[in-house]
Amino acid sequence: MFAILGLLLFAYSVRKAGVAQIIGGIQRLGSGFLLILVLSAIRHVVRSIAWTKCFESPYELRFRDAFEARLMGDALGNVIPLASMAVSEPSKAAFVRDRVPLMAGLSALAIENIFYSLSVVLFIFSGMAALLLSFQLPKPLRYAAIGSLVIMLVIAPLGYLIISRQWKFLSGAFAWLGNRTGGRGWIEVASARAQTLEERIYGFYERNSARFLPILGLELCFHLAGMAEIYTTLSFISETVAPTVLTAFILESVNRVINVAFKFVPFRTGVDEYGSGALAKVLGFTRTTGVTLAIVRKARDIFWTTIGVLLIVRRGLSLRAAVNQSEEIGDDIDSEAIVGASLSGHPRLP
Repeated sequence: MFAILGLLLFAYSVRKAGVAQIIGGIQRLGSGFLLILVLSAIRHVVRSIAWTKCFESPYELRFRDAFEARLMGDALGNVIPLASMAVSEPSKAAFVRDRVPLMAGLSALAIENIFYSLSVVLFIFSGMAALLLSFQLPKPLRYAAIGSLVIMLVIAPLGYLIISRQWKFLSGAFAWLGNRTGGRGWIEVASARAQTLEERIYGFYERNSARFLPILGLELCFHLAGMAEIYTTLSFISETVAPTVLTAFILESVNRVINVAFKFVPFRTGVDEYGSGALAKVLGFTRTTGVTLAIVRKARDIFWTTIGVLLIVRRGLSLRAAVNQSEEIGDDIDSEAIVGASLSGHPRLP
């Protein structure tokens, strides 16, 4: 359903921008696309390194294994509808379970995603502020930018409070639900699982404060590489207006908003083209330039998705088998959570 709507919006955006003009922009890019791939590779590299730095002794993960697992997990999220969070993230831990225990991989992945989320909040907030202060915006876009600022202002302090005060909101929510429903088995298992994850995350916070800035720095490099990618693309495809660091910064921050808000749309098809085209006009470019930028970005995503799928096939798995493997890890998590709960004084769960 979402894929069909995305394709319709994609067709509308391309038609409005002009097919011939878009083709011309892609031709001007030419071999510069190889540079785009190099810059996009940096993004995968820094987040893979960040993941390896979120493991605690005695567990550690090689960069190569983290990099391949990231590409394979992202590929699943791109090609399987609605799989971005339900399958994509857990699958990364599943792909390295022969290297590290499953819970260790999942916990490190959760910690890395917390750092990434923090960097996204900072980046989006800064980008929306720059957009509001630097350009005259039409009412819909101005309201959307203000709304994004308000949401970021709420999320940032809330996330800080949750981590700094170690609020066990996940296990607490399951405990509350268990009290209201008479403590059904699946609720007890889910509560134990949540408690295990919370203890690992908060334990990392207490024991590894020296890693915070390096990991956050890696996450910020992800966004800087995205800015460089947009700046480079615009340098090739824009005939009338030269890109600036500011316009690349704003376009990348809005791209983060689109990625967060429309994860359920495969490849953000249509949404990215429409949003980038509308924003490009506000920033002084043509709508065609914005749509072409989004299409180049999509071609980059397809390239890395293809690499991820090939890595999955090399392991002897089909896409369906990889999805099933990711879904089955829930049973293993339950087992580890039950053992953890038993060792920490909780009654053994059924």
